[in-house]
Amino acid sequence: MKSYNIAVIPGDGTGPEVIGEGIKVLDSVSRKFGFKLDFSYYDFGGSRYLKTGETLPDSAIEELKKYNAIYLGAIGHPDVKAGILERGILLRLRFELDQYINLRPVKLYPGIDCPLKNKKPEDIDFIVVRENTEGLYAGAGGVLKKGTPDEVAIQESINTRKGVERCIRFAFEYCKRRNKRNKLTLCGKTNVLTFAFDLWERTFYEIAKEYPGIKTDYAHVDAVTMWFVKNPEWFDVIVTDNMFGDIITDLGAMIQGGMGIAAGGNINPHGVSMFEPIGGSAPKYTGKNVVNPLAAICAGGMMLEHIGENKAAQLIEKAVMEVTGKHIKSLAAGQMGYSTSEVGDLVAKLVTELG
Repeated sequence: MKSYNIAVIPGDGTGPEVIGEGIKVLDSVSRKFGFKLDFSYYDFGGSRYLKTGETLPDSAIEELKKYNAIYLGAIGHPDVKAGILERGILLRLRFELDQYINLRPVKLYPGIDCPLKNKKPEDIDFIVVRENTEGLYAGAGGVLKKGTPDEVAIQESINTRKGVERCIRFAFEYCKRRNKRNKLTLCGKTNVLTFAFDLWERTFYEIAKEYPGIKTDYAHVDAVTMWFVKNPEWFDVIVTDNMFGDIITDLGAMIQGGMGIAAGGNINPHGVSMFEPIGGSAPKYTGKNVVNPLAAICAGGMMLEHIGENKAAQLIEKAVMEVTGKHIKSLAAGQMGYSTSEVGDLVAKLVTELG
């Protein structure tokens, strides 16, 4: 029997609740397809930080490199100042594990209320490939004369040829493998950010010559946000930098129905990758058994696809679509018509029943 070692970081707030339902589904689908998932749990998050003052121990990175994947619930605690956990855990994991791709599917499932008039599931089905370790999030810059009228704050966007090229190449390969519209859009701001996006644009069209079967186009980030709302059906795969990717993927989550269904992957194609629901820790709902676990379940499906269990991943998505189309009333916490654990039970049951 094929076996995979998975590191689980349930995290803060409702993270442990939704991850618990995700694991319930993963256990069900792994039994059906005859593979084994061995889960090891880590308590990284706000509670640990408040007790020990530590975000990640020095040994964590090397230890996590030994796993096939990482399954993350949520990071964020109301008693911890914003930025400490995000930089100390999330960004550190991304950077030190070289998870240089942030992969965000944007797909409208059946039965989900879309805020866009007359848009149906066939109109919203695209992928955003976001560079995940460079750009403005690299942390380059500084502050002079802080707290004075002459204060200066500088935040620099770092874009290397290596970083840009490997991100764009991943996007071309993903678009080819996805094989839907075979169209890749570069999202940038070449008319203003002339240094960084000159590098992105030149690299994009150089690599495009190696993929004659992929149609290419370019759009400014402001135009992309407009077209997400007006014509989301235009998009297949989008590749962009760290900052713009952070912004447009949240807009993407809204047009697919909200954070309750949005999942993402932090990918190192040659190392360990991490998969997570996007909605955050939602501390006000902690322990109430009312939050939607579907995003965490979808993240588990993404993880299975990444490790090569494609049929199991497809079945999870099929089961989730059955749940959204025929069962739950809403994605919103407390309005699903089911509890968190009941939704997990329903998806787990469906993956055993569906072909």
